[in-house]
Amino acid sequence: MKTLRAFGPTLGKGKLSRKFITTINSQIERSILTKNNDYSSKLASQIKNEIKISNSFVKKKLSKELIINIKTYLKDSEIHNIEEIKIINLWVVRQLKNEYNPIHYHDGQLSGVGYLKIPKNMNQNQIVKNKKIKTNGTIDFINGQRGFLSKSIYNLNPKVGDLLLFPNYLMHTAYPFNINGERRSFSFNVKIIFKK
Repeated sequence: MKTLRAFGPTLGKGKLSRKFITTINSQIERSILTKNNDYSSKLASQIKNEIKISNSFVKKKLSKELIINIKTYLKDSEIHNIEEIKIINLWVVRQLKNEYNPIHYHDGQLSGVGYLKIPKNMNQNQIVKNKKIKTNGTIDFINGQRGFLSKSIYNLNPKVGDLLLFPNYLMHTAYPFNINGERRSFSFNVKIIFKK
């Protein structure tokens, strides 16, 4: 886990294990086949395929690796005196061509996104009407306003296995892409309980 302070709030960037990616992708494939756990109506996105992952599955199969990364992120951010880290909810976003997630923020205190599948060449800058599009399928984090020596937007080209952690209030958006394929990611929210 590496922490980035591109602007005010600290971003954490880590890597998911191959086992974690395989485990969650297998669960997603089962959910797609049974058409269970549709989560689209609960979210801000303009995406049709979003799947809620059960809290029991998260606790049993996913939470250990996520909590290890969260602890590292919090330690590097100089947050101590933690009693418990609770993953409130976790869902999968199956983003297809021309779908997007508008600017939004999350619940909890901490949030994260992990990338499970990226269409081939999605991250290539596309040219439309002789103009390069640098945001094809990327994620932007937005904070404050632009000023001298101060950026307000941090743009990232996601790769399979990337795990990003950030404060829940940090505004962000996932841009559409213009090629066929699925950009599969998961998002989650976390509550931190401090020792008294």
